[in-house]
Amino acid sequence: GASKGEGLGNQFLGNIREVDAILHVVRCFEDDNIIHVDGKIDPMRDLETINLELIFSDMEILERRMDRTKKAMRADKKYAAELEVLEKIYHVLEEGKCARTVELTDDERACLADTPLLTMKPVIYVANVSEDYAATEPNDMEAYRRLKAYAESEHSEVIPICCQIEAEIAELGAEEKAMFLSDLGIEESGLDRLIKASYSLLGLISFLTAGPDECRAWTIRKGTKAPKAAGKIHSDIERGFIRAEVLAFEDLKKYGSMSAARDAGVLRSEGKEYVMQDGDIVLFRFNV
Repeated sequence: GASKGEGLGNQFLGNIREVDAILHVVRCFEDDNIIHVDGKIDPMRDLETINLELIFSDMEILERRMDRTKKAMRADKKYAAELEVLEKIYHVLEEGKCARTVELTDDERACLADTPLLTMKPVIYVANVSEDYAATEPNDMEAYRRLKAYAESEHSEVIPICCQIEAEIAELGAEEKAMFLSDLGIEESGLDRLIKASYSLLGLISFLTAGPDECRAWTIRKGTKAPKAAGKIHSDIERGFIRAEVLAFEDLKKYGSMSAARDAGVLRSEGKEYVMQDGDIVLFRFNV
């Protein structure tokens, strides 16, 4: 009933409206000590329950937008194309499908720029599995296979994670965490996999700055050029950008230090047209 203001209602939908992407955690484990509100574990039912709330909300938004567009058409027929896009999406929502399943051209997407549809947001489905599947993909589970097929139908991704193990990992130090994961045969924690998938979904990368007092990662969009990346740190650095001294993270691992990398000739000097790469370690030279 969230779409009608019941339960968390508008607060629940409002929070989702502010995000860039949705991480939808779906229960895929059996445990008699943790009773499901519906008495049975069914990931697809749980997923559809939430998605229907989002769909109903989107339908209400589109209905209001279509009414305004129809009125505007009386004065200017150019709005006919916009109405066609809105109706195209509305019909898909009526079928119980999310707006992100609709194939749209760039021009059609532009029509929706000021219509923030919840089911248009990119999503990653997190399958919360039991410890038995902490190190392997649960392809022998019918419920998981159905969830994966559903995600693929809307060009989304499913990441199986044992949230119980992740909670235990969160309490450990770095060395204990590495030993714990090794004992379980897990190469990478679920959280790390989820972060990487989220960055990829949103088209994000990180670059690093390192100094005597601080080493820090900065998040930017893929394709960002060096001056714009510098502006992420401070507008003065972007304004007075001269060059960027860049070292790939893998080269730092190989040579052990910035000075050794410089001696080996792998520390590069890049100009204003340099496109930042994920994991770049950068020293920006600037003058203002």
